[in-house]
Amino acid sequence: QLGKLLTKWSTIFLISFSSQICAIAHVTAKTMPQEATECRKGSAPSIHDPATRELSVVVPSYNEENRLPLMMDEALDYLEKRQKQDPSFTYEVIVVNDGSKDQTAKVAKEYCKKYGSDKVRVISLEKNRGKGGAVRTGVFSSRGKKILMADADGATKFADIEKVEEGLNNLRPWPKEMAISCGSRAHLEKDSIAKRSYFRTLLMYGFHFLVWFLCVKEIRDTQCGFKLLTREAALQTFSNLHIERWAFDVELLYIAQCLKIPIAEVAVNWTEIEGSKLVPFWSWLQMGRDLLFIRLRYMTGAWKLEAKKCN
Repeated sequence: QLGKLLTKWSTIFLISFSSQICAIAHVTAKTMPQEATECRKGSAPSIHDPATRELSVVVPSYNEENRLPLMMDEALDYLEKRQKQDPSFTYEVIVVNDGSKDQTAKVAKEYCKKYGSDKVRVISLEKNRGKGGAVRTGVFSSRGKKILMADADGATKFADIEKVEEGLNNLRPWPKEMAISCGSRAHLEKDSIAKRSYFRTLLMYGFHFLVWFLCVKEIRDTQCGFKLLTREAALQTFSNLHIERWAFDVELLYIAQCLKIPIAEVAVNWTEIEGSKLVPFWSWLQMGRDLLFIRLRYMTGAWKLEAKKCN
């Protein structure tokens, strides 16, 4: 009888605890940011308008004055050569300065002067919003038929855009012109484990399990910052995005799954660059919390998916 009583109280406790977690997730859910729900007015470029470039590259940057030049030099060298080979290819690079406290904005503006503001634009946010918030700001201001997310550290070789483009093309025909191709480091996992501490490896496996269990089952590496989206896919996913910090990639792919947007995962070259803003324990803890809340908030209806329309 004691065993049955303990089982009963344990069940009651778990139900009560789960209900409280769901209630907290629902009550603390943020509403959609203003720029995500309304079309911009005026002459500023907007994701809601028809594309006028072949490619937009969005580079979120927070205190990246030292690492940004290497990435920008490599990217712009590739893009300029590609344009010379194919004059019909047009592009823009959008550097989103995410409330940096260093000279990131100044460094980025030097590229505006060198290549012209039509090819390189800088958007500066007064306050740091997080990588997801910075990427979304750049996406909402993009003009490309395809939109590439690329990290400012240049960890992924920019020429690997051809690999993710191939991955995107292999998904044709795109339903409602929507498709996403994700760069992936999953093939490098064994080598990276050999270089990591046991604790960091444990955190990594724990995070991957939570991603698989709660949100995204099809993609092995959700966190690689090299993702290519069709314009329509970017509009639909980023307009519904809520998470602004590290776990935004997971919500992005979770939304894509819910909207039945086809997703490709493509192996890319990747090198770890010093100066990461990711704090191993606390960042993983924050991401774990966000993963749980992503699932609970959509499940309880605190967050709902809405279809967006272009002008």
